[in-house]
Amino acid sequence: MKKIILSVLLLTVVCFDKQVLAQDGKALFQQNCASCHAVAKDLTGPKLAGIEERVPDKKLLYAWIRNNQAVLATGNKYFTDLYNQWNKTAMNLFPNLTDEEIAAMITYVNTEAAKATAKPVAGDGSAATQAQQSDNSLLFGILTLILAIIVLVLMQVNSNLKRLSDEKDGIPSYEPVPFYRNKAYIALFAVILFIVGGYYTIQGAIGLGRSKDYQPEQPIYYSHKVHAGTNQINCLYCHGGAQQGKHANIPSLNTCMNCHMAINEYAGEKLYREDGTEVNGTEEIKKLYSYTGWDPDQKKYVNEPKPIEWVKIHNLPDHVYFNHAQHVTAGKVACQTCHGEVQEMGEVYQFTDLSMGWCVNCHRETKVQFTDNKFYSIYEKFHNDLKNGSMDSVTVESIGGTECQKCHY
Repeated sequence: MKKIILSVLLLTVVCFDKQVLAQDGKALFQQNCASCHAVAKDLTGPKLAGIEERVPDKKLLYAWIRNNQAVLATGNKYFTDLYNQWNKTAMNLFPNLTDEEIAAMITYVNTEAAKATAKPVAGDGSAATQAQQSDNSLLFGILTLILAIIVLVLMQVNSNLKRLSDEKDGIPSYEPVPFYRNKAYIALFAVILFIVGGYYTIQGAIGLGRSKDYQPEQPIYYSHKVHAGTNQINCLYCHGGAQQGKHANIPSLNTCMNCHMAINEYAGEKLYREDGTEVNGTEEIKKLYSYTGWDPDQKKYVNEPKPIEWVKIHNLPDHVYFNHAQHVTAGKVACQTCHGEVQEMGEVYQFTDLSMGWCVNCHRETKVQFTDNKFYSIYEKFHNDLKNGSMDSVTVESIGGTECQKCHY
């Protein structure tokens, strides 16, 4: 009986471990790499898909990730050429990353690269993609319940076997108390119910006002996958305010018409909503024309324009101060760090919960890009510490990024 229970528990632990490892790889990538790198697209740094093919020496690759300057000092041709190709932009140092953490990130990169190169199945729609991204919580819950039932059954079997053994040895036995009247079982059930109920109550309270995965249907189906992904339109072309001000503004209709004066038909890959229904891209462009008053045949505006009532997705509480320019221009944070792989999204959804804990953890772990960044030129002490080796990097927390007044004043 003990062997059976241990085997089942071991199998469960292994299943959970694989899931946690995959999640850790994604989390580590988002924390350490996503501000400069994407899996299948060049950002501040080169895309990471195929990194193991380009650098087959595992020891050299890990050394580069931890301390690229030390590898450059050895005169390695590949990395020296790469450094020059990217305008000698210094990569952050990650000396504290373990081999297991780096391996988890590379596994995540390889998995995402395989997804990006896989051919989509016709008619599967975005709903299938969302299903693939589910965390299997329901499955694990069912497995846990099954294991609990198995444990209870085995305990009853053990009790009956003990009673039969006692009867054979002449030891008097008493009629066992039914489990639903057994005080130990009742107490155990009450404790489990209290823990589970408390957990979900706390999670519900924490989640009040948060909108992770919120994905409203917009007046016009605007696919970021087509615009930012396929057509490689820079995020800041439409959302210039993110670079120059507090808010990442919604682009004006004039910005849309810069391209759609000439592009009046959609001829790309098929578009699908989250429920799997197909979207007619050309009809969505016509909706844009109806809002702007543009006549594609006469090539001029013939009616008065009217505003598009876009549904806002990302919202922060009124008592929270957040400045996009401070992060994008000074901090050089990539859009994907907070908004996810937007270039892979049809209709955009909220990638993270934008909670205070999420922001604070980011500030604790994100390394400030001091190199060739005039915004941080006044931090003379940190620059000197980096030069003499007393510090290997400076985090946002080091320059006051976790002080309450930075976000609440």
